[in-house]
Amino acid sequence: MLSIQPRLENSKLMAWLSPFIAVALTLAVSSLLFTWLGVDPVKAFNVFVIQPFADSYNFGELLVKSTPLMLCAIGLALCYRANIWNIGAEGQLLVGAVASSAVAIHASESSSGWWLVLALCAGMVAGMLWSSIPTWLNRRFHTNIILTTIMLNYIGFYVLMWGVHGPLADPQGFGFPESVMFVDPVLLPTLSDSGRASISIVIAVVVALLSGVMLYKTLPGFKLRVLGSESAAAKYAGFSENRIVWGVMLFAGALAGFAGAAEVTGPIGQLVPSVSPGYGYAAIIVAYLGRLNPIGVIVSSLFMGALYMGSDLAQIDLNLPTAVTGLFQGTLLFFLLACDFLIGYRIVPHRNIAKAAAQTRDANNSASEPQSKHNPTLSNEEGAA
Repeated sequence: MLSIQPRLENSKLMAWLSPFIAVALTLAVSSLLFTWLGVDPVKAFNVFVIQPFADSYNFGELLVKSTPLMLCAIGLALCYRANIWNIGAEGQLLVGAVASSAVAIHASESSSGWWLVLALCAGMVAGMLWSSIPTWLNRRFHTNIILTTIMLNYIGFYVLMWGVHGPLADPQGFGFPESVMFVDPVLLPTLSDSGRASISIVIAVVVALLSGVMLYKTLPGFKLRVLGSESAAAKYAGFSENRIVWGVMLFAGALAGFAGAAEVTGPIGQLVPSVSPGYGYAAIIVAYLGRLNPIGVIVSSLFMGALYMGSDLAQIDLNLPTAVTGLFQGTLLFFLLACDFLIGYRIVPHRNIAKAAAQTRDANNSASEPQSKHNPTLSNEEGAA
């Protein structure tokens, strides 16, 4: 039999190496999958990992995929640092896209650039309001944030479907579930004339850098990390748990809502049911792959974006289904969690535990032997008595 024991001290080196180990193990397992599907693993890895960076167009599309992942993952990383298990980035992204579209469809060609600012702010506010629901339920009734945020993801999806089939549907769309194409004044500027990547990627990188500085160089970041590592110590130090929880949840909701708004006012240019292929869920993997460090999230989001881009290329070059990307993500998350688990715990044979327990029992028995064997004075007094 095997048993699990916590390690006395975690290895900081292995904590940083575990994402690379998880990626290597994912590639090894994926090579078996590709072989089983009759695809050359080397060619498959070239399509999934190399080609997204091969030219300017592919790299631009990679940035399009990476931007919402980065924005959602930054907020989730801070939540998880504070030991708040927010799984609701997907729903917050969707309602942010709906709210932003509700503003954008009223703009005209003669509208000013303030309509774009208003549309982006509407998305952020909607994401914050959506994240405030599970936060209030948790603070008021001690509900489980994991369950409430997951359930709100589904509600957010149906809000999106209601919007594209109802009040936000294109009147001239022949019944297709989509809004009108947005006019230029409410579209984000692109980084180049030939690509779809918008300035939202620059905003995401700046937010990641500022969040990293806040987390490690400011008092609010210190309070957040203390609460996540030891809530009792945070309470003893007088840190307000309620204020920290509300702060990180609203911040995460604002970033996810902005991600949704940046999608509809950026590369998509309208509200459609497929505004997100699961960015909010994939952002959980991105956050952990970046070691819950907002700056590390920049690199991990580019890697995950490459998988999304590689999935599109694999459909064309290798005739592989998009479900392969889900297999990649699931396998990567499994190995990443397994590596993190083994950093904090070790698996030992049961007989070693029994031997250690026997040694401990013998030591305790020796310590509890009658003191008369070790104290002659006490022995003589007992004899005299």
